[in-house]
Amino acid sequence: MSIPVAANIRIASASDRNNNKMRSEELGKDWCSEVPLETLKARARLLSTIRSFFESVQVLEVETPILAKCTVTDLHIESFGVRPFDYGESPQKEGYLQTSPEYLMKRLLAAGCGSIYQISKAFRRDEPSKRHNPEFTLLEWYRINFTLDALMDEVESLVKSVLPKANYPIDRVSYASLFQKYLGIDPHTATLEALKTRVHEKIDLGSEGLERADYIQLLFAKFVDPKIDGLCFIFDYPQDQAALAEIVHDSEGRPVANRFELLFGDLELANGYSELRDPAEQRRRFENDLKLRSAKGLQEPVPDERLIRALESGLPACSGVALGVDRLLMAQLGEDAIDNVISFTTHKA
Repeated sequence: MSIPVAANIRIASASDRNNNKMRSEELGKDWCSEVPLETLKARARLLSTIRSFFESVQVLEVETPILAKCTVTDLHIESFGVRPFDYGESPQKEGYLQTSPEYLMKRLLAAGCGSIYQISKAFRRDEPSKRHNPEFTLLEWYRINFTLDALMDEVESLVKSVLPKANYPIDRVSYASLFQKYLGIDPHTATLEALKTRVHEKIDLGSEGLERADYIQLLFAKFVDPKIDGLCFIFDYPQDQAALAEIVHDSEGRPVANRFELLFGDLELANGYSELRDPAEQRRRFENDLKLRSAKGLQEPVPDERLIRALESGLPACSGVALGVDRLLMAQLGEDAIDNVISFTTHKA
């Protein structure tokens, strides 16, 4: 049975999701959402809480386009292309659904808008899984003159308003300390051969050829992430995982990426950076990404020159973070699958 929510909109209301799914199939209602009304209400409350939080700290809500000419060059992120994309003064064959609003928000920051946030749809061409839908909801915000520690404080305040019974204060541990604790090696200084040896001791990869960064991320995902209990900030990532974060030196003088992730168990909730502001370094990272993508036979998107020009004009010192709204809702409701908190998955849309 379905409950009318508004004119011509109906959602499934059965508390037992499996029975609801069978009932929908029996009645031929493949158009019907399998998400209970209470879950949609919980999402609405979460979005309201987020907006109230940022209003209370006087951060401006903005909107930027979902469809744009450029996309990220990150080796591990695949974008959805849109054809034809022939608008504006410089027609081109393809545009992209944005994987995050980062580039466009940084252009606003460089223009002098001050601290900003956005709740946006984002799109990534990854296989659907229990934790990923190709279309998802992202909360992204940037704070002018915030250190990474100050941003972690703010993330904790926001999360505390949503997950009041979780562990507070949230533990903050370095990437290297966790790697050494569970794997016995230093991810910042370990040789490629040492990492290969450790991987092959634990996983049968056959003859797969991986880069050093791949081995580090594989080991962390397989043998460190599952050990995380409750909420935990992890900071000082290896510098080859910097993405668009600044490189700094840690307490032992090693170069590290000045970024953090917030995990809830092994569920990644948020990813924060002390933002890269150097246009020359930004261009170098774009070019390095494209070399890696070329070596793997992946699409090589044209780097975003407008972002480069924005950095050349002067990006203010800032820290920024992207937080998965769907995943935060999963944590709040105790759900283990993203399908259970969004009205329609991509394959049902």
